[in-house]
Amino acid sequence: MTIRAVVWDVDDTLFDYTTADREGMRAHLAAEGLLPAYESAEAALVRWRAITDQQWARFSAGELSFEEQRRERIRMFLGEALSGDEADDWFRRYRTYYEAAWALFPDVLPALDALAADYRHAVLSNSSLHVQDHKLRTLGVHDRFEVILCAAELGVSKPAAAAFLAACDALELAPHEVAYVGDHPEIDARGAVDAGLLSVWIDRHGPGTGGDAPVGPHRIASLAELPAILRADTRFGAPSTFR
Repeated sequence: MTIRAVVWDVDDTLFDYTTADREGMRAHLAAEGLLPAYESAEAALVRWRAITDQQWARFSAGELSFEEQRRERIRMFLGEALSGDEADDWFRRYRTYYEAAWALFPDVLPALDALAADYRHAVLSNSSLHVQDHKLRTLGVHDRFEVILCAAELGVSKPAAAAFLAACDALELAPHEVAYVGDHPEIDARGAVDAGLLSVWIDRHGPGTGGDAPVGPHRIASLAELPAILRADTRFGAPSTFR
């Protein structure tokens, strides 16, 4: 079965979100004078990430808008009933430090270059188009993708099959002609399998660090492994490289 296009997740797949968020928030909390309230900077960062995951899940479930999940993260972290404008101002101050730490993973450009001639490329993210469009432009890869779709505008989030199928429809390709590459074993990898795409899970931390592995996706530790998988789609009969 021939793969004709690759659809990509962005955060922690192409873009090193975890590092940028950690370093940006560390600098922001220091500038805001908030670190003394915690045992350590790491403790503050762990709390921020836990709150982020919680509110992001509410956004993905349709309980909050994209803007409101961001405001709720800040209100919970600070323990203050901030207005929307106050929360937005706090986030803007954080974003200065966050964006200063933005970077692609080192294997991204080589992989995109290796695949450019043979595959079409698109993005499917559980974020907003405004956020990811700006991010991809800043990182210098926006023009690599002919389609950029995000949950805030689609009205549906991964792992719902409708999100993946929307990307296929935008490319005018059948699901079996499309590969999806993402970092989350369930939201990305399992979701893509269930939607009928060739699913590739980029697990940069290696086996044993990501919990139970879903059955079905190809599992890679580097995007350097991706071209071989795309050129030898083994979903129908041959053993998977997932392990």
